[in-house]
Amino acid sequence: MTDDYLAGMRGTRLSGKQFFNEVLNVSDEPEIEYTWATGVAISKFLAGMKEGKIYGSHCDDCNKTMVPAMMFCYECFNPMSNYVELPDTGIINTFSLAYINTDATRRDTPELPIVVEIDGTTHAPSGFVHLLKEGTDVDKIKVGAKVKAVWKPEKERIGDITDIMYFELKED
Repeated sequence: MTDDYLAGMRGTRLSGKQFFNEVLNVSDEPEIEYTWATGVAISKFLAGMKEGKIYGSHCDDCNKTMVPAMMFCYECFNPMSNYVELPDTGIINTFSLAYINTDATRRDTPELPIVVEIDGTTHAPSGFVHLLKEGTDVDKIKVGAKVKAVWKPEKERIGDITDIMYFELKED
């Protein structure tokens, strides 16, 4: 790009060094009050989290079981009202090694986001994003690896996905 082109642009031109080492970020904590209706299916899923259980929904028409629980089937679009308790185990569908925090600071050890496909589901992909236990040997992480949920103590659960603290690899 030419300097003439860049000169006409708004903002401040940064060198590579400035961009990678000195870029500032702005933090703000707005005071916002809101409510969100989770609906019947997600309410069932979140109530299960508080109980230390994972609930999915089952479609009688195409015989698919999906998690998190939902009102309509992905496959045939029919309503689903049958909720089934599933095990808190599954496999890694995909994963990442995140060496950068959400505030753009660098990490020495990676955070390990994964997509967990819960055992007992019959619609792939079906699952949710969560974290693998921090400090897990990255050489052991692979698609298809078996995992198990590690729950917060019962008195600390609030009916949220974070009631599962993390997943850990299961030994074969």
